[in-house]
Amino acid sequence: MKLLLTSGGVTNPSIQAALVRLLGKPIAECRALVIPTAQWGHPMCGPDSVRGLIAADPPADWRFLTGLGWASLGVLELTALPTIGADRWVPWVREADVLLADGGDATYLAHWMRASGLAELLPTLPNKVWVGVSAGSMVLTPRIGDSFVEWPGAPDDRTLGVVGFSIFPHLHLFHTPADAERWAADIGGPAYAIDEQTALAVVDGAVEVVSEGEWIKFG
Repeated sequence: MKLLLTSGGVTNPSIQAALVRLLGKPIAECRALVIPTAQWGHPMCGPDSVRGLIAADPPADWRFLTGLGWASLGVLELTALPTIGADRWVPWVREADVLLADGGDATYLAHWMRASGLAELLPTLPNKVWVGVSAGSMVLTPRIGDSFVEWPGAPDDRTLGVVGFSIFPHLHLFHTPADAERWAADIGGPAYAIDEQTALAVVDGAVEVVSEGEWIKFG
């Protein structure tokens, strides 16, 4: 897959240009599926926030994800997929140009990506674009750090390990550089702390930092 891993979404022209490069065509010509699943694993999220994500409420940051002007926008709720059969939902994923993974709890999202079969399917989709916001980005890393685990059912802080680095989101919004340094010391491997104006574009394992803000690389 082609990855655009963000803290706050497609928040500036540089990140939007990177997204269009990954898509290979204008956003207005692309079919998107949004994955709200991570929200259900976080105590600060619920029905109102999921509704806001899907409706792309203008006052909220969802305008930087679901409100970008996609040709079509559908919902892929991972908790439902095991009960309906892969013959129904796999074609939905294959036909989409991009998957939009929202924030919440990354360990909960990782659990349902495995349980649904989506995690197994993704490596077979080399041209699909994945846009992550916060936990939707962190889920593809090896670990997220104990301080980011909010789901009581998580056995530990490990996630899918699709990429070889970890991500500390919301730099300067909810967290300070000192917070990031303490987190990175515990992670003990390659990592990035990124603010809302920064993204990591990953293609074939090569990482490009796209930023109009601030970021820190560890390790």
